[in-house]
Amino acid sequence: MNSNVFKHFKNDLPASIVVFFVALPLCLGIALASGAPLFSGIIAGVVGGIVVGAASGSKLGVSGPAAGLAVIVLTAIETLGTWEAFLLSVVLAGVFQILMGFARAGVIGYFFPSSVIKGMLTGIGLLIILKQIPHAFGYDKDFEGDMSFIQATGENTFSSLLNSISAITPGAILISVISLAILILWEKVLSKKHKIFQLIQGPIVVIFFGIGMNLLYMSGAVGLSLGSDHIVSIPVPDGLNGFLSQFTSPDFSAISKFAVWKTAIVMAVVASLETLLSVEATDKLDPAKNVTPTNRELKAQGLGNIISGLIGGLPVTQVIVRSSANIAFGAKTKLSAVLHGFFLLFSVMTIASLLNLIPLASLAAVLLVVGYKLAKPRLFKEMFNLGKDQFIPFMATVLGILFIDLLIGLSIGMAFGIYFVLLNNYNFSHQVKDKCTVDAAGEEDHHIEFAQNVTFLNKAAIMKTLKKIKENSNVVLDFTQTKFLAYDVKEVINDFKENAVSKNIKLELKNYK
Repeated sequence: MNSNVFKHFKNDLPASIVVFFVALPLCLGIALASGAPLFSGIIAGVVGGIVVGAASGSKLGVSGPAAGLAVIVLTAIETLGTWEAFLLSVVLAGVFQILMGFARAGVIGYFFPSSVIKGMLTGIGLLIILKQIPHAFGYDKDFEGDMSFIQATGENTFSSLLNSISAITPGAILISVISLAILILWEKVLSKKHKIFQLIQGPIVVIFFGIGMNLLYMSGAVGLSLGSDHIVSIPVPDGLNGFLSQFTSPDFSAISKFAVWKTAIVMAVVASLETLLSVEATDKLDPAKNVTPTNRELKAQGLGNIISGLIGGLPVTQVIVRSSANIAFGAKTKLSAVLHGFFLLFSVMTIASLLNLIPLASLAAVLLVVGYKLAKPRLFKEMFNLGKDQFIPFMATVLGILFIDLLIGLSIGMAFGIYFVLLNNYNFSHQVKDKCTVDAAGEEDHHIEFAQNVTFLNKAAIMKTLKKIKENSNVVLDFTQTKFLAYDVKEVINDFKENAVSKNIKLELKNYK
């Protein structure tokens, strides 16, 4: 990083603290869901912040362990038999990602339609809201950071929401309600009153308020309390040796196992896809509209996974929840992501006991604000007004994410997006200038102008148009604007040319090659 990175330090520092508080429980929750040591989530968060943050070309993206990989990690650890063998797969996945970066595979991210990316952001925003409401009520059975409809507890997103209503913890909901009020007041009123309220972000105040309330509950002064499942829980090391003992090395003797290589390839592909989608989404949210170099991002993620795997961490990707929180709370440069990694490292080394006083209800309030900013109601109206070819893929992505998971939701949205591309290719492959004019002799005149690129996808529409032309007509097929004409379409044109003689159709081919 060059000196220009510190230009916006006053913006990046408070944003990095907010991202740190958001990332901390997510790192732990994803490690828990992955069946991995809890500290491996922290390692991935530290590497994602410091290593990937520094190497990446993304201004505002934040990397760390991703919920989308939790099932893959859980299955892989069971298949490979040991945690150390799995770590070798993480290292190899990083190598594959670097190779993908040099092969310029980052271009894949540009093929996702805007409607699908907006659907992803909105779907994740709604999912954050639905997943955080139970935590705000004090119903903390599901792990923090879960993004799947079917939860590890056997519940789903909506049944958990319903169950939380009948299992409200008064102490938790008091904290979450007051925290939300602080966040709204901070953003709508206080931040406009004085610069000090811009420098100190509302979420930081909310976290310390939550710690204070928890301490008040523990004193017995107000007759309320929080259980151990209502607060952050990170491993507390016993001195420096205890801290260092939490790092693990890969088992390089497992390199000959096919399952290790298979797992590495699967993780590399899925992690790269999640990263590229998050990059696209983050760039859309970025107020400055910076464009992230995607091939460099794949290399940075690969480097991050190599280092994370070497020291005992989960695989990393760029993640939209942390990235959107980073943007929402004022970050300007990549320094914010790097600092949040240092804060994670420093905190688990020195103040783990203090962090274990943070109520999940406080974090839920912060994430509810992030979720709302991603899924503002006016966006649905804007997408609807753009027409069905934008609205349907958008809604399909949103619903797929809500009712299944992120990657399947994106796949469904892409399927609808591709359908409308094919439909538009079918309908607009060529233009009929004179649909059907009749000359003095009573013959129909047709002038059919073809588009710049005419592919096999346009074959059916062209055949349908030519089939409608009656006998004794005058036809001009104009290829003046056409730069590419597929062989399949040439066959159709040549067949029509041969049949035109028998139907007494006078045919002119302009610029036909």
